[in-house]
Amino acid sequence: CIVFVDVEPATMNIDPDAVLQAITPRTRAVVALHYGGVSCDMASLSSICSKQQLLLVEDAAQAIGARYRDRPSGSHGTFACFSFHESKNVHCGEGGAIVCNDPAYAQRMEIILEKGTNRRQFFRGEVDKYTWQDIGSSYVMSELTAAFLLAQLEAVEQVTLDRRRSWQEYAELLEPLQSRGLIELASPPEDCYHNAHMFWIKLTDGATRDRLTEFLRGREISSVFHYQPLHSSPAGLRHGIFSGVDRVTTRDADRLLRLPMFFGLHDTGPVAEAITEFFGLNSC
Repeated sequence: CIVFVDVEPATMNIDPDAVLQAITPRTRAVVALHYGGVSCDMASLSSICSKQQLLLVEDAAQAIGARYRDRPSGSHGTFACFSFHESKNVHCGEGGAIVCNDPAYAQRMEIILEKGTNRRQFFRGEVDKYTWQDIGSSYVMSELTAAFLLAQLEAVEQVTLDRRRSWQEYAELLEPLQSRGLIELASPPEDCYHNAHMFWIKLTDGATRDRLTEFLRGREISSVFHYQPLHSSPAGLRHGIFSGVDRVTTRDADRLLRLPMFFGLHDTGPVAEAITEFFGLNSC
């Protein structure tokens, strides 16, 4: 079954100490989700997996363009998955990519991609015909969709810098509220180059979060809360368990709020001003 563990409050990423405590003889892999484009503590997780002889899988769906200690997020584990859903920094509506650092898995990945056949080996002239080999499905991206994506991939650095500028503006404008204890801001570690996939704040409790959401909606500002604990979801309850103590995950899911963030967001001021007004303060 899937084993869930607690997260670190500064990043909402998986807590390596909790991972270590959850490992049993039945454990086969550790999945590290880089929440909001901020890399997990890959040094600690890599060390744990190496010592325990476990696979390390990176859920880098939100992390394209991000780095951990000068290495791209998604390059540390045995596998990594990226998403090109329309909500991501670069996208083609739907779709994604899987990367692999172990050649031993490459052939099976191709077969699964090609509807369970060795079609790609046939095209390379490695076999005289292609046949059904394994499980698979229609995962291949269309050429039109790939072309739409390619132009954005070529501009991923520009997109990342633009989003990071907006992220930094939010952080500076909202810091006075954090210093008053009214909100909490994300605190990416210095060895992580995040891609500003999102900007979130935490309110003191869920009721305050809901009131702020309605307040912002009244000013035509969209704010959402998508951090929902998987372990308490219907599928999570059916297929998994939570190991250790849930100190952070559920508590912070109930008070986390995402602010508008997108390429070309040229003025974060009105959002910050509205939040400041919500707390009855005057913005500078």
